[in-house]
Amino acid sequence: MPRMTDLVPCRERVQVDGKFFRVGPARFRVRGVTYGTFGPNKSGEPFPELAQVERDFARMRDLGANTVRIYHLPPRWLLELAGAQGLRLLVGLTWASHSCFLDSRVSRREGRTAVTSAIRSLAGHPAVMAVVLGNEMPPDLVRWLGAARVGSFLDELVFAAHEIDPGCLCTYANFPTTEFLQPRYLDFVTFNVFLHDPAALGNYLARVQFHADGKPLLLGECGADSLREGQQRQAEIVASNLSVAARAGLAGAVVFSFTDDWVRGGRRVDDWEMGLTTVTREPKTAFNEVRENFSAPPPMPQPLPRVSVVVAAYNAAATLRACLESLLRLNYPDYEILLIDDGSTDDTTRLSADFPQIRTLRHKTNLGLSTARNLGIRAATGDVIAFTDADCRADPDWLRYLVLGLIEHRVAGIGGPNLLPPDDSPVAAAVMASPGGPTHVMFDERHAEHLPGCNMAFWRWALEGVGSFDPVFHRAGDDVDICWRILRQGWQLGFSPGGFVWHHRRSSVRDYLRQQSGYGEAEALLVAKHPERFNAIGGAQWKGRIAGQTRGSAPWNRPVIYRGIFATAMFQSLYTPAADGLLPLLTSLEYHVAIVLPLWVLSFTAHWLWPVALAALLLPALLCCVMAGQPVIPRDRCRWWSRPLVAILHFLQPLVRSASRYQARLNLRAEEPRAPDSLEASALAFSDASAGERAYWASDWRDRQEWIARIQTALGNHCWNYRDDAGWSNFDLEIFGSRWARIELVTVAEANHDGSQTLRARLIRRWTLTAQTFFFGTLATVLLIAGLFHVNWRGAWVPFATQLAIALFLRREGRILQCRLSAVLDQVSRDWKLTPIRPSTTGSGPGRAPA
Repeated sequence: MPRMTDLVPCRERVQVDGKFFRVGPARFRVRGVTYGTFGPNKSGEPFPELAQVERDFARMRDLGANTVRIYHLPPRWLLELAGAQGLRLLVGLTWASHSCFLDSRVSRREGRTAVTSAIRSLAGHPAVMAVVLGNEMPPDLVRWLGAARVGSFLDELVFAAHEIDPGCLCTYANFPTTEFLQPRYLDFVTFNVFLHDPAALGNYLARVQFHADGKPLLLGECGADSLREGQQRQAEIVASNLSVAARAGLAGAVVFSFTDDWVRGGRRVDDWEMGLTTVTREPKTAFNEVRENFSAPPPMPQPLPRVSVVVAAYNAAATLRACLESLLRLNYPDYEILLIDDGSTDDTTRLSADFPQIRTLRHKTNLGLSTARNLGIRAATGDVIAFTDADCRADPDWLRYLVLGLIEHRVAGIGGPNLLPPDDSPVAAAVMASPGGPTHVMFDERHAEHLPGCNMAFWRWALEGVGSFDPVFHRAGDDVDICWRILRQGWQLGFSPGGFVWHHRRSSVRDYLRQQSGYGEAEALLVAKHPERFNAIGGAQWKGRIAGQTRGSAPWNRPVIYRGIFATAMFQSLYTPAADGLLPLLTSLEYHVAIVLPLWVLSFTAHWLWPVALAALLLPALLCCVMAGQPVIPRDRCRWWSRPLVAILHFLQPLVRSASRYQARLNLRAEEPRAPDSLEASALAFSDASAGERAYWASDWRDRQEWIARIQTALGNHCWNYRDDAGWSNFDLEIFGSRWARIELVTVAEANHDGSQTLRARLIRRWTLTAQTFFFGTLATVLLIAGLFHVNWRGAWVPFATQLAIALFLRREGRILQCRLSAVLDQVSRDWKLTPIRPSTTGSGPGRAPA
């Protein structure tokens, strides 16, 4: 056992540190055991006698534990004893939490009084790690009272505790049967989970980590019964529980329990033996396994790959020093740091000279984010390349968790959370609660669709396999593009909750809106490159769930709860519904332009329309106010104006982002690839009928999909942008080759009677978004002007002639594109030994129907 002189008494309090805890500057990983419940001692206290507690605490120190979870308010002597021996107490507060406490005001008041009285008795004591406001409320009780009401009451208790003792950490010990009970303002999330299978436990902890979002997750109880399992099997289960919890990025774990001496409801429990020691405190086999696990973190896979950390910086002097200092403190054995100074004009270059151990590469001019990151990839020596931004600070274990996830889950890339730094301003906290921030999008609890560029890592072979970052993305969008291209290869992206960075949000409304404008420009580039992932108006269509969606979703779009028959399921899981389409629709730029603006213009002449116009404007404003009340804003940075500001940003963000996207799409000069010079003359010689439909004859059977693949290859060689049918379209390829026109290509294979085959291609002309905006915008403007100035029928020929001229121009552009594509199809078919024939002919040979 340790000598008293070896013990370090508790002097500082435990604090939340992102997804983990710390004491002072050092990380505090919870290594705990439960203690009790016990029968009353001679003084009537629900704890053993002082001498026994002293011996038990000494045994816990020998075990390597630093935390003891107790289920009753401790007397002062127990607090002092724990503090003297360097043990932190996770204190359970006793009140009527297992009764229908919300059904009367008296019960609510009594519960609040019991909690506040307990907090006053514990306030400021360094041995108190946190208080547990309740433990495993029965699911039928929570259903009876209402999960939202119970969660709100627990939040009230958190607020009351913080009013008395601002440094007090508060949690609630949940369990899988009431997974749906999710208070919003707990300082950290605690779950009691008893699963013996490591894979099942890992999967469930990943699920709970998703719901915990940016808060620490503590495994509040875990263990096994040696009476039923045997001591050896108990030891194996407990050891695997602790190992899985550590690898899953949890802040710690508490083993149930220290001893088999257990009293419940005034009666000794003798048909369970969950303890690490017997009733007489004799260590079991599991005791030694836990001591070995507590003595050191779980080993990392060997050998560990070398990691290159790439930081692209442009005029980042304000945050660069903190970023680089955090990267130099990473707990990883083999890594390098590469700083890419992308033509900065501030003190970034001077600051980089203060870090000679960091490789710095510099562009003379600003070439953009993607180009800077590609330079880092070329200069990197690691097998894994990790990326973060200059306005981020990395957690010391950031790389350990990312690399562990890359290896264990066999993914091509991985990312983690990016959290609001504790020193960010109240405006930044409001920005964090507003839409459009950098966040991850998840297919499930382990696999991602999108990883934010401020926190992502990839195997080198994956980056090289997709050609690294596309230099067309200067300010944003490069992370979305690289993720989608990796997924297109059939590879997977992972997510590691423990691998987090602190990421500064924009500290002013102007900077936030400028960021959203940049995202809009990036979306315009993404639409051109990944059109299958966007809807008709250019909005991204995510297949996964956006992080934090369960906590920030609209009140009418709450997650669905599976309760089981009569609410008896052991795992009453929470399922997030599909994203709600009402808010994006009513706050979109298209809604304001197509509905609100015309209603207001028409209301000047038709006065009866003004109430409708007013309602059309107030409805999205009202929805934004409702949504502003959903996200959690840190209480220390929440001001009276925080929620109104979030509502305003909810209203402005989609307008600014969409306007920027449209402006970029309209100004973006689409490459107009031309058919090879040798085919240009023949392309322009096509008639409308022959260019609109082509047919080719083959003497033997040819695979239509191979024909399409050859067409795709030819389009790529001539730099045409196109998208494939994702399974939902009426065409095989949609081809973009002009500012004004696009072509939908439909193919069919026809078997002839003599065993030959006819392959047909239909090229359908469509207007691009630019053409539609130009035509219908002009038409709407002309009609509004005519209506406002009461133009008579004699002057109507001018607007109609204008629209006719525009329509003829757009038709001509479509026909030119159609003809050029027909020439490319002819070339592909000739190379594949196909003979052109007249589309309207079903002939059985090339001589009957020459094209």
